[in-house]
Amino acid sequence: MNRKMLFRLINDLVMTVLMLIAMAYYITGNRIHEVVGVVVLVLFIFHNFLNRRWYKAIFKGKHNFRRILQIGLNLLFLVAMILMMICGILISSDIFPFIPINNDMIFRQIHVQTAYWGFIIMAVHIGLSWGMIMNSLQRMTGINGTSHIRTIVLRILTVLIVTYGVQSSFEGEMGTKLFIYNPFGWFNDDSTIRFLIDHLSIMGIYIAGTHYALIFIQRQEQKAVQKN
Repeated sequence: MNRKMLFRLINDLVMTVLMLIAMAYYITGNRIHEVVGVVVLVLFIFHNFLNRRWYKAIFKGKHNFRRILQIGLNLLFLVAMILMMICGILISSDIFPFIPINNDMIFRQIHVQTAYWGFIIMAVHIGLSWGMIMNSLQRMTGINGTSHIRTIVLRILTVLIVTYGVQSSFEGEMGTKLFIYNPFGWFNDDSTIRFLIDHLSIMGIYIAGTHYALIFIQRQEQKAVQKN
């Protein structure tokens, strides 16, 4: 694995974990929430800098279903992150208290709503690249070839994560939080570990769902090509 790919994976992993910590507002408190948010902002800018060639190539080449989906979701994620961070800076009371805002309720609502949507889109975004991530990890760890036992174990683990994620999603009313304003007011009685496990498992739903949906679409396209 080259250094650039390794930097990308580490940057994305750290950014994902920090975004989850930033969502644990009632556990960390406002000051830590804002500090983590600023670090996420820096990592997000770095992420886009590392992937700047992707923006230059948006209108080049063929645009099949997978590529159109990827472009649409990546742009939605970009918009959600920009809105979340701008509103976060405007309502900041610890790091940017000098910014004068009289009525910040609308900015608070946008900040929270885009955070929840960004959380889901980020998981789908990871799911779109999950095949590439797994291939990179295999090269890094030296695990090559296929293993039926490994495949079965990983699929059972995926089913367990998705099942727990569905349960956590319903308990936390994730669907409701995406459309109705709630100032990070769910799971606020849980420990930090429980919060991270619940949210990582919810991410697992969308990562696994996107990854296996793409595999299904790819196989259908291959069958259509073979018939023709």
